[in-house]
Amino acid sequence: MAIAKAERLMNLALCLLGARRPLSKRELRDSIEAYVEAARPDRGVAARPDKGASARSEKGGSGSDDSFNRMFERDKDDLRELGLVIETVENLDGEVGYLARRDSNRLPPITLDAEEAAALGLAAKVWQQARLAGAASGALQKLRAAGLPEEVDPYEGHAALEPRIPVHEAAFEPLMLACRDRRPVLFDYRKASAAHPEPRHVEPWALECWRGHWYLAGFDRDRGAERVFRLSRITGRVRSRGTGFTAPVPDVVTVRETVAGWAGETADRSALIRLRSGAGYPLRAKAAKVRELGDGWDELEIPYGHGLDAWLVEFGPDVVVVEPAELRADVVDRLRAVAKG
Repeated sequence: MAIAKAERLMNLALCLLGARRPLSKRELRDSIEAYVEAARPDRGVAARPDKGASARSEKGGSGSDDSFNRMFERDKDDLRELGLVIETVENLDGEVGYLARRDSNRLPPITLDAEEAAALGLAAKVWQQARLAGAASGALQKLRAAGLPEEVDPYEGHAALEPRIPVHEAAFEPLMLACRDRRPVLFDYRKASAAHPEPRHVEPWALECWRGHWYLAGFDRDRGAERVFRLSRITGRVRSRGTGFTAPVPDVVTVRETVAGWAGETADRSALIRLRSGAGYPLRAKAAKVRELGDGWDELEIPYGHGLDAWLVEFGPDVVVVEPAELRADVVDRLRAVAKG
């Protein structure tokens, strides 16, 4: 079985880093399994070789030497491109050897001041309640290894702040990995105006938390356009699809701006609604004006933008749209669609 290139490069790097003196090509060839395989005399010889091929095999095989030399030179160049400093040294006999000195390939010590350490430690602790808690804990350990003393708590002094990123949706982890690996996904999604979920085939771009809810931005293949999905509305399991992306990923993915626009955050108009007393606190927080009407109802003036109708539907019978007429009609249509199932 052919040895993977990554393993071969790792073995070569370890040999060069662990050597106390320069190693010749011959020594490296005899120490690394992939090179031993490449230098075999019968490598590349046909099942019924001619006499010339047999003679070359008995002498060691110039073809096998060429194969090893090409492989070694490529590997050496790849390691140098990855940042490994490899020295070429010629001994008294004129033989060339190779060495990767540890002091030449060691990163300088990382120093952090108190504010930098506190910021990084705080960022690591944000995730302690999420599924990334293990990774965050590991990052905090590396932070301490980089110079943050054990007795220093990067969270101390910020006790009044309790930053958390809650991740309760089962879809978060598979979608996060799909965004990282650029893998299309398939999941069932229930829109606010729909009674039943429907399948969505999405090329995921980015995940972002906004107002306590997680959203996924990506390219919806069925609709041929960018879409944003709220994770709490994803039902069932997120399934991966092996094919690659068909649409280019934008340099900047504006999840918050898109959701904010749907929620009326960027609206330049106003809507007048009636809201049941003691209900709809998110709407009250957005209201420019609130007036008590009596009989358990209040009148609110709120920003009106694209997607406000879908948001108002979520409050059900606690909301009545007064104006504009187009918003009232959109809300009524959505409610009728839900009622029909």
